Order: sequence, then C-alpha cells, then structure tokens
Amino acid sequence: MSEEETRPEETTQQQPKKKVTKPKFGIAHIFSSYNDTFVHITDITGAETISLKSGGQFVKADRQESTPFAAMRAAYAAAAEAISKGYTGVHVRIRAPGGHKSRTPGPGVQAALRALTRANLRIGRIDEVTPLPHDSCRRKGGRRGRRQ
Repeated sequence: MSEEETRPEETTQQQPKKKVTKPKFGIAHIFSSYNDTFVHITDITGAETISLKSGGQFVKADRQESTPFAAMRAAYAAAAEAISKGYTGVHVRIRAPGGHKSRTPGPGVQAALRALTRANLRIGRIDEVTPLPHDSCRRKGGRRGRRQ
C-alpha cells in the first residue's frame, strides 16, 4: 500500500478569504434653519471637506430651500460623493441657528438623516451642537420687541 491510498481525499476546497476593510468614518454636519439646510461631510478631524451640499442647489424656488425634500436630495448627493471617496460611515452633528435666534432645527433634519441612512452610510453618533448663549450681547429688537 502506498501513502496515497491511505490518505483520505480532500474533497472540500478552501474558500478565498474575504478582505476585511476597516470602516472609514467622517462627520456629517447638518445645519438646518427655517431658510435652508446644509449637509457638510468632513473627514474625522473636521479639517478637510469631503462634500458640501445645500437644499437650495436642488430646488428652484427660494421658499422650498428648507423643505424636507430639498434636504433629502442634498443629503443623498453628499452621501454619494462621500461613498465614492471611500467613506463607509458618518458621525452626525445637528445644528440649528442657536445663539439668540431659534434653537429648534428646521424641517430638513429628519429627512437628511434618513437619506444618509438610506444611502448605505453607517450612522455612528448623533450629537446636537446648537450654540447656546451664556449671557453675552443684548438681543436685538428693543425693549418692547419687534413690532409689525
């Protein structure tokens, strides 16, 4: 008997190993006011811009710049650009005008966030970074406020 006869035949072939890629994260800064929505994707340090889109780039009328539809289109376009540059996920920073102005984000935030998710970008953290005043300058409008 030779060695070849005593050895059991290997019938299973080894599968080629998948190349495991490390996820590449960026930061999606979503600024949403009642006039416009900006989606700004940067690298993880925040120093280099990957993509910057606004709602006004995707609609014709000024009154529609802040709508959820415009925000969704802007977020899809920004996400597509980030994915083409190799980014797989983002940490989201939501910002409203803040300060002495409105501290509630505009109507485009939810749509932009949903569009980033649907564009196959993984969402890491979601932070709310609206600036808050710590009693600095007096708010404009006078003692009795703005009158029509």
